[in-house]
Amino acid sequence: MLQNTATAGIGAPELARAQQLAGNVVRTFEAKVVGQERLRETLLIGLLTGGHILLESVPGLAKTTAAQTLADAVSADFRRIQCTPDLLPSDIAGTQIFDAGKGTFVTQLGPVHANIVLLDEINRSSAKTQSAMLEAMQERQTSIGGESYPLPQPFLVLATQNPIEQEGTYRLPEAQMDRFMLKDVLDYPSPAEEAEVIRRIDAGVFDPGHKPPAAASLDAVAEVQELVRRVYIDPAIVRYIVGLAYVTRHAAQYLEPRLANLVDFGASPRASIAFSQASRALAVLNGRDHVIPEDVKKLAHRVLRHRIILGFEAVVEDIRVESVIDAVLAAVQTP
Repeated sequence: MLQNTATAGIGAPELARAQQLAGNVVRTFEAKVVGQERLRETLLIGLLTGGHILLESVPGLAKTTAAQTLADAVSADFRRIQCTPDLLPSDIAGTQIFDAGKGTFVTQLGPVHANIVLLDEINRSSAKTQSAMLEAMQERQTSIGGESYPLPQPFLVLATQNPIEQEGTYRLPEAQMDRFMLKDVLDYPSPAEEAEVIRRIDAGVFDPGHKPPAAASLDAVAEVQELVRRVYIDPAIVRYIVGLAYVTRHAAQYLEPRLANLVDFGASPRASIAFSQASRALAVLNGRDHVIPEDVKKLAHRVLRHRIILGFEAVVEDIRVESVIDAVLAAVQTP
């Protein structure tokens, strides 16, 4: 029988502190980033769970600005790594440099040793460099010269992909994409939001010296991360989460043949874990000490879109993975 993994409940004062922290971060975020409410929510979920985020959009939709603003809001050390085909693993993790004065090698840590790391256009880095990020993302440490160096906490990787200009890119393997908790796809801003961006540029909001005060400390973030792990999730909702993942693996038994035939591979157990962790964070952001089915449904596209592998027929018939996810949601009874 499935059991709830939370070991203790959350008191009202703790929930209030978490809500205050989230509200302060949101206000700092909104002061610089126009619109992009779902992106803001996705980044907050990643911050409160330590789960890594994959962002996909055309250029110019404020991905870097959003990541930098999130880091500034919580006093986090931020690094941006522009991925290119000639980027080496040592350019990310670090290397050993010979110190002639001392006659010994000294370790120089790479830019991945930061609280929030933005990997810009990760699919432009080579497979060897991409694999070097796996250790950092999964093990939360790097290996340099035979020694292991832990990464700072909290640690969050935000990777971006550009869906256009695919020449010279290295497609992320499914196993590596599976290590991202969520994948969000950004949309163009509305005309009103785009006009507001121009107004804020004219007002100097994006000038290098214009930096809003920090809204929270890293210690406060760590406290809320611990609180999120204690959010109550009912066994019925756990069964619902597992059921969604199960249907993706046995699509022929639950989906109409037209859609089921498009699914080559379903979601791994990491999808169920991502649902559990992200839904707890979403509950806290919404002021609740427990998860409800709507939390799971709201996260379905972000949790599953990079884990359900569709065949070539889906491209031919112009069927997006989100359509399959909607069918999966319809096939599983809501508790």
